[in-house]
Amino acid sequence: MLEIDSLHVTLEEAGERLDKWLKQRYPLYSRTYFQYLIDEGAVLVNGSIVKKRTPLCSADEVEVCFLVTPEITLIQEPIPLSILFEDEHLIVINKPINMVVHPGPGHPNGTLVNALLYHCNLSVAPGDLRPGIVHRLDKDTTGVLIAAKHPIAHRKLVELFHSRSIKKTYIAICIGNPGNRTIEAPIGRHPEKRQEMSVNHDHGKPAITICTPLSPCIDGLTLVKLELITGRTHQLRVHMQHQKTPILGDPVYGLPSMNQKWNAHTQLLHAAKLEFIHPLSGELLVLEAPLPPTMQAFCHRFPTEETQVD
Repeated sequence: MLEIDSLHVTLEEAGERLDKWLKQRYPLYSRTYFQYLIDEGAVLVNGSIVKKRTPLCSADEVEVCFLVTPEITLIQEPIPLSILFEDEHLIVINKPINMVVHPGPGHPNGTLVNALLYHCNLSVAPGDLRPGIVHRLDKDTTGVLIAAKHPIAHRKLVELFHSRSIKKTYIAICIGNPGNRTIEAPIGRHPEKRQEMSVNHDHGKPAITICTPLSPCIDGLTLVKLELITGRTHQLRVHMQHQKTPILGDPVYGLPSMNQKWNAHTQLLHAAKLEFIHPLSGELLVLEAPLPPTMQAFCHRFPTEETQVD
């Protein structure tokens, strides 16, 4: 399944040429890469193939299909995986820190997809960057991640995510105490920092997070459980920032002074548990991943009887 994004041009962006606009929206990719996509017909503006110099208008819809460039070849790599569950339909792993989920410009190999190709011998459709992948975790986020072994399992798992039939529980260490609350704040692209997300009441998509503290606030830090009801990009990190209790170590949405004080160089956010009905066997799966060492080092500060996921 190819990765496709659909975006809308803001009033402030009107008049920008297409390839430059794409580079601004996706700063991790090169302008040359987007010119390649445009030439391949993988970028549509209002449903039509256009040229890279095309000036954009406010409210234009831009669809981007992220193709594998000729220099990227998906290869099998014997990368060790921490497997939590596996059968003939799907595999669930505990993703380590710094593992990128799928290849792309800047990280053509060493990804989870390369490991899955080796371990599961997945078939790959032409131009597919992410065979088997049904959801993602940020590079620095650890924890439970599901992949499909064949197209039928892929489709059914995607349907489960879209219908919110998979319960997703995260553990985080926050600066301050966000309290016991349900956060309903729409998330969209940041109006100025285009590579970031933010709470956006005008153009954001609905986003819901249930927050439950697992400890008292000790030394200015709180261990929290976060239930992800929707699945927006950077949702938990943005919602915690919005509550003025950012996740410790977050290099984008966090508090640099506190990150430095605690020597936290990566966000302390962990996908601790997924619960769902296996879409083919009907079995109830409750899959948990232990906290990574980066978070365990902080947990001695909190009462042990209050640090359980449930």
